[in-house]
Amino acid sequence: MTAGLSRASRRTGWRGFACSVALVVAYPLVSAPTAHAADAPSGQWYLDLMRAEETWKKSTGEGIKVAVIDTGVNSSTPSLRGQVVKGLDATDAAGEATDDYDGHGTTMAELIAGTGAGGGLRGLAPGAKIIPFRIATDSFPKDVKVNAWADAVAMRAAADSDARIISVSIGNEFLEAREMEAVKYAQSKGKLVFAAVGNTGDKANNPEYPAAYDEVVGVAAIGREGRVAEYSQHGDFVDIAAPGADVPRWCDSSFTSYCDGGGTSVATALASASAALIWSAHPDWTANQVLRVMFDSAGRGDAWKGDSKSRYLGHGVVRPNAHITRGIGKPGAPDVSPLTHEVIGDGASAAPAGPPVPAASQKPKGDGQPIPATTGSDKTADGSSQWGLIAGTGAAVAVASTAFAVIRRRRTT
Repeated sequence: MTAGLSRASRRTGWRGFACSVALVVAYPLVSAPTAHAADAPSGQWYLDLMRAEETWKKSTGEGIKVAVIDTGVNSSTPSLRGQVVKGLDATDAAGEATDDYDGHGTTMAELIAGTGAGGGLRGLAPGAKIIPFRIATDSFPKDVKVNAWADAVAMRAAADSDARIISVSIGNEFLEAREMEAVKYAQSKGKLVFAAVGNTGDKANNPEYPAAYDEVVGVAAIGREGRVAEYSQHGDFVDIAAPGADVPRWCDSSFTSYCDGGGTSVATALASASAALIWSAHPDWTANQVLRVMFDSAGRGDAWKGDSKSRYLGHGVVRPNAHITRGIGKPGAPDVSPLTHEVIGDGASAAPAGPPVPAASQKPKGDGQPIPATTGSDKTADGSSQWGLIAGTGAAVAVASTAFAVIRRRRTT
């Protein structure tokens, strides 16, 4: 069984940021145009909790490029001027990587590396640069023919670029062979890939790709109060969490105003920016070391201890400040993946690097409300499949490929 399928088929707290607190895309949960661009900074509540100003004294993400695979990135917004380098339009439609047909990709780029100029969104890693890779999501014009494999093309191109981090705030429920191989290729090139787990946690909660691949860091969302967002999907595909609720976004492709929004897409952008901050502070580290420190320094609830994962928060809530200003977290072995516990590299054996991580934890008690991030969740290690969609690897790839050919376009998350 392949690594990508093994995690997908087996997958079924918070100490506080301050220690004193695609295919289906992750859609914004609220779309009413309630805020103008000048008001956007007031909606970035998480910057204070994450002690961004303190962190920026030591690291801003300088020297790190982040590939954003999304709806395109408008490089002419005040907050992104000078922050975007040449990318790729993988749709094969008329356009450029800097032509954002939805506004979603531009929002993600600003959340990562925006300067905040002109009252725009200020990125968590304002010293980083963005490389845009445009693909067709379900908001792309339906009457325009596009490359059905744009997601895999974009992933491979991002892997071949000088981006160290690949941020993917899109997904759908179908495992696709070309995309899975592209993700493996990105890992072999030393890239760190983050993807949104999806926004149907209070509904179907089916695993989404690429977040559910073994080689990808699946990102969940929390809200202002430190609780897991009700819509944030849960399962053993969740590896880490970040703020995602009540964050401004560009309303549409006119780029005239921001709206209230949020979702696991936002959380993915902020997790990617957190990685950029840490990698900038330690440019000689590998992707494995950066991710291991992110896991080690993540915030957890007091009742959630040990090395086990939560199905709702993964290893915890990202806290780049905890490492950058206080040294929490150790990089460990440069060639061992914190996701698969396997040695990565030419001729490397797939030897376990440590005890396996429990595959799941129980659903929070109560009436289905999200668990407090300060509490965590009970844990089991039965490793049972949450969705049991397909039994065999070959069948899974065949069915997923057929479904992908029909649906073709991912959702934003």
